[in-house]
Parts: sequence; structure tokens; C-alpha cells
Amino acid sequence: MLRDDLVRLRASAEAQAMTLAQDLESLFVASRDANADDEHDPEGATIGFERAQLTALLAAARERVAEVDDALRRMDAGTYGVCEGCGQSIPEARLAARPFARCCTACA
Repeated sequence: MLRDDLVRLRASAEAQAMTLAQDLESLFVASRDANADDEHDPEGATIGFERAQLTALLAAARERVAEVDDALRRMDAGTYGVCEGCGQSIPEARLAARPFARCCTACA
């Protein structure tokens, strides 16, 4: 994996996190403005589910940004592609699938 690929992956994850944060904020504003009572409103379960789903997706996107940042630091340190568990090289196929992988398949 090239540094440029990781930078693009980070930018994509950052953009996704920003979009999700905006969506979540919009949902909070809409819920607040509607004065919805999740417990008694027939739409309440849907609002609660949507809020939980957006929160989980936002957390995952932010985690992806952190993982890619970690991979970039490992690349700068010369340890990218080296398993943190056994010290062997992480196979190219694994890095292609998970560019931020810290461990080889055996150690994962």
C-alpha cells in the first residue's frame, strides 16, 4: 500500500465522519424542534433507532480515521506491514483488504 492510498482512505473516512456528524446533528435538531417523546410517539422507535444507528456509524468512521492515522505513523516509522505480534511481514493480500492492519492473519 502506498502512502497516497492511505491518505485517500483517511480523507474518505474523514469526509464520511463529517457527513455522519452533520446528519446526527440534524436529527437532534429535528427531534428537539418536534418536541418528540420517543416513548409515546409512534415514530419514536424509528427516531431512536436512527439516532443509535448514526451514532454507531459515526463512531466507526472516527475509529477508521484513527486506524489510518496509526498506519501512516507506522509507515513513517518504517514499521508499516510488519506484524506487531510476531514481527513477520503482513501479507500484501491482507494489507490490500485492511490497509491499517497491525497483525498478520495468524496473530489476528
